[in-house]
Amino acid sequence: MASEPHAAAPTASDETGPCFDEIYRHHFQSLVVQLYAFVGDMSEAQDLVQEAFSRAWPRWDRIARYDDPLAWVRRVAWNAAASRWRRLRTARLFQQRQRQEVVAGPGPDRVALTAALGALPTGQRRAVVLFYLAELTVNEIAEDCGVAPGTVKSWLHRARTTLAVGLADGDTERPSGGRTPAGGSTERTVN
Repeated sequence: MASEPHAAAPTASDETGPCFDEIYRHHFQSLVVQLYAFVGDMSEAQDLVQEAFSRAWPRWDRIARYDDPLAWVRRVAWNAAASRWRRLRTARLFQQRQRQEVVAGPGPDRVALTAALGALPTGQRRAVVLFYLAELTVNEIAEDCGVAPGTVKSWLHRARTTLAVGLADGDTERPSGGRTPAGGSTERTVN
């Protein structure tokens, strides 16, 4: 009795698109790094990416046929992060109304880059993370964020200016990779 390998399995790769296991194996860690840079908490970033892949799994037959299935997973992770921020903000506002407590700012043990990224507006922070860590082009970021490419260029310019000033005040390492937030081009060629 011979059985077909991968018969009707959601992880099989065929004409309908890439297999789930392959996308998960090759992109989980890079998505975690992107979300960690955005939220500043490694376990939260891992949870957000895991949640995105968990939502993709039961729909993979449909998602695998998209032009870029990874973009769907990334968008779900980013949306989950945004929802997390809204929930935290609401909870923080509720707590502030309940008691009069002064919350101290970040301690000195914080990494300067994480603090500098956290000070950026959400759009700018997201553009920087997607451009430098996800290595998306300006046009890909614009599509992912639902804005015009000129808006992304503006976000990147403003973010680099803010980061250059903020990081010049302290001794910090620049992010790894070929680019630094203080310089470089906003254009990237697409292969």
